Amino acid sequence: MILSQTHVMTKKIMIAGPTASGKTGLAIELAGKINAEIISVDSRQCYRLLDIGTAKPTKEEREAVPHHNISVLDPDEEDSVANFKKRADRTTEEILSRGKKVIYCGGSTLHLQSLIKPLDDIPSADPQHVEKLQSIANEKGVEILFEQLKKVDPDYAKKMDGLNRQRIIRALDVWQQTGKPFSSFHSENPIEPPEDMAVFALNHPRPKLHQRISQRTDRMFELGFMEEVKQILQMGYDPGLQSLQTVGYRQAVQYLRGEISEEKMIKDIKTATRRYAKRQITWLRRWPFVIWLNMTEMNKESAIQEIFTKLD
Repeated sequence: MILSQTHVMTKKIMIAGPTASGKTGLAIELAGKINAEIISVDSRQCYRLLDIGTAKPTKEEREAVPHHNISVLDPDEEDSVANFKKRADRTTEEILSRGKKVIYCGGSTLHLQSLIKPLDDIPSADPQHVEKLQSIANEKGVEILFEQLKKVDPDYAKKMDGLNRQRIIRALDVWQQTGKPFSSFHSENPIEPPEDMAVFALNHPRPKLHQRISQRTDRMFELGFMEEVKQILQMGYDPGLQSLQTVGYRQAVQYLRGEISEEKMIKDIKTATRRYAKRQITWLRRWPFVIWLNMTEMNKESAIQEIFTKLD
């Protein structure tokens, strides 16, 4: 099946949804049918070495369909939504110039939003503020900064995808510079996708999604997740790095330090992942233009058929 001429205006398709909802598998299947390449919209898959814990597409999947924004940074490199947007825009132009379509696949909500609406005009980072905040996070833990953020900018703290060290520091830096909450710089104008983009999201009933999260977590450990974390630490990377504050890696480090038991580590990963998925869904539900795919009634093939129907 090849996408018909009636779909020619839709050059970009976004496959979003909560973690463990099956985005990657669907995107790969769809890409093969519409002559597309995939850009990962994930704030952690861009890091090298973080493979199992970020559920990167396998080598075979990446050979079947070209993927971008995967393993492009070392774990100790700082990244941002703005940097991601520059990479994504550049890659999008390259893919379209080859006469192919683009599939944006992922669940990092701010990254997804940056592809739909322009980033707001926010003050640049103050290196002195950032250095001081980094020191506090390293010495006392990022949690203490998050507690401060909840006091000065509860709206942004509430919307945050997990305990994201970089975003917490960024928000506090802007507040320290301006005296204004970081969230006040975010435009409240209605969000509308570009005319050449269609946005889909995968939906599962909560019990089913929780089951998928549990199964994927168990699978991570079967695939050697702990060996992956040990290797990263043995290479000298600081566990306080932005990249290693990811759900899964953070709990694994706690276990390796003897702070929690193996049982608690696995339980905490599953709990944190469920909470993250809930925040992702809440965010996506605010976008009226999202076309939701009910995955309890569809397999990948019927979901693709539904996508084609909506694009007609």
